[in-house]
Amino acid sequence: MGSFSIWHWLIVAAIALLLFGNRLPRLLGDLGAGIRNFKSGLADQDTPPSRPLARD
Repeated sequence: MGSFSIWHWLIVAAIALLLFGNRLPRLLGDLGAGIRNFKSGLADQDTPPSRPLARD
């Protein structure tokens, strides 16, 4: 009685999929875009600037 069986988790997953199924592709697309932007931001930090900065 203390732990849930696999059937409980499958039912919970099915209900969550029914409730949030239409939002899931958009959320995963946003997550992928965020990861790509993060990686490109890290890559931009590694490359030195193409020209030196002007000092005042």
